[in-house]
Amino acid sequence: MADQPRIYSIKELNRYIRMKMESDTLLGDIWLRGEISNFTHHSSGHMYFTLKDSDSRIKSIMFASHNQRLPFIPKEGTKVIARGNITVYERDGNYQFYVNSMQPDGIGSLYLAFEQLKSKLSNEGLFAESRKLAIPLFPKAIGVITSPTGAAVRDIIITLQRRYPLIPIYVYPVLVQGTGAAPAIVKAIEAMNRFGEADVLIVGRGGGSLEELWAFNEESVARSISNSQIPIISAVGHETDFTIADFVADLRAATPTAAAELAVPSISELKQQLNRQQQRLVQGIRYRVSDEKEKLQRIRRSPFFLHPRRYLLEQAERLDRLSEQLVQRTKRITERSHIRLARQQATLSAHHPGERVAFAAKRWQTATKQLESAMNNSVKDRKNKLYTSMKQLDALSPLKVMSRGYSLVYDEQEQRLIKSIRDVKVGDIVKVKVADGQLDCHVGSLRGDQMDGSNESK
Repeated sequence: MADQPRIYSIKELNRYIRMKMESDTLLGDIWLRGEISNFTHHSSGHMYFTLKDSDSRIKSIMFASHNQRLPFIPKEGTKVIARGNITVYERDGNYQFYVNSMQPDGIGSLYLAFEQLKSKLSNEGLFAESRKLAIPLFPKAIGVITSPTGAAVRDIIITLQRRYPLIPIYVYPVLVQGTGAAPAIVKAIEAMNRFGEADVLIVGRGGGSLEELWAFNEESVARSISNSQIPIISAVGHETDFTIADFVADLRAATPTAAAELAVPSISELKQQLNRQQQRLVQGIRYRVSDEKEKLQRIRRSPFFLHPRRYLLEQAERLDRLSEQLVQRTKRITERSHIRLARQQATLSAHHPGERVAFAAKRWQTATKQLESAMNNSVKDRKNKLYTSMKQLDALSPLKVMSRGYSLVYDEQEQRLIKSIRDVKVGDIVKVKVADGQLDCHVGSLRGDQMDGSNESK
C-alpha cells in the first residue's frame, strides 16, 4: 500500500511560507520605491497604505513606533523610498511590506547609499563616543583642509585670527566636490598626520546640495577621519542634515565659522578672564596686606612689647615657683624611694637562704615534736583498746566458761561439736574437752530431757 501524503492545514501552509520569507536575506531588509495610495493613519498611530508603481502594488504597514520618527507627513500620492521587511500575514494569507523607515523620493540612489554606509559604519563602531579624541584647550597650530578658493577657507582664517591671532594656520588645499574630491581629502588628512605640525584639523567646505556634499559621505573619507591621530572637527556647512564625516569626526560644527570658534579659545575672552583673575588677585593681596597690618598693630599694642621688663619679672617669679616645686617634688620622690628600698630590703632578707633554712629547721623541730606526741597518743589509745578487747575476749572464751565446770563434746574426728543427742548414737566414741584436758568416752546410752521410758536407749 502506498504511503499516504501528509495533508497540511491552511494555517500550517501560511506559517511555513512566513518562515521561508523571514529567513530570506533579501526580503529581511529591502528598499522599495513607490507611490503611496489608500493611505490610512489609524487612531492607534499605525499607518496602513499601498505602495505601488506603474506595474504592480504591495500592501504596506508602518507601526507607530517607527512612524513617530518620520521627518515628513506621508500623504496620498506621495512618492517615497521605504525600507523594511516582507512577510506573510498568516490569518489572511497575504504577504505585506512592514516599513521601518521612509523618505520622500527625489534623492534616489544617493540617499540609499548614504543610509547603507551609515548603517555599516555604525555597526563597526566608528561613530562610538569612546573612539573620539578630545579637542585641546590651547592648540599650538591649526590645520585646515578645504578648497583654497571658497568662502569657507576665508571664514575659517578670519575667525581664527580674530579669536587667537598668535596661532599658526596650515592650509592644505583640496577639491571639495566632484570625482577627485574624496581621494584628495584622504590624502590631505594622511599628509597632515605625517607632518605632525597641527594639534587640530578642520575638514570641511561651505553648504550645498546632497550631490555637492557627497565627497564627505564617501567611505574612504570616513575611514581616514576615524584613523587620524589628530582630532578632527568636521565643518560641512549644512546645518540641518548630517554627513557621514560629521558622525565619524571627533567634533561636528554646523558651519566653517563655528568650527574655527570650537577649535581655538577667544583671546578677548581670555583677556577678560585674566583681568578678572588679576582683579581677584589684587583684591586678595590687598586684603592679605590689610589683615597682616592689623595683626602687626595688635602685636605692637601688646603688653609684651609695651612693658617687656614686667613680663620678664613675671617669668622670673614663675621660674622661682617652678624651682621650689621641683625641689619639693624631688624630696618627696627621694623619700618615697627610700621607703620603697627599705621594703624591698626587708622582703629580700625574708627570702635570704640562711633565714629560710633556719625557719625550715624550726618548722621541722615543731613537726617532729607534734609527730612524736601524736604517735605516743595513738599507741596509748591502741593499748587501751587492746586491753579492753582482751578483757571482753577473755570473758567470752570457752575456757573461761569451762573453768566453771562446763565442757565441750566433739565427735571422734573432732570436726563436729555435739549439741544434741541426735548427733550421736549408742556405741559412738566422743571426745570431751574440759578445762585442763580431754576425755575419750564411749556412748553407752542416750536419754533426753523430755523422753519417756520408751525412748530410752541402751
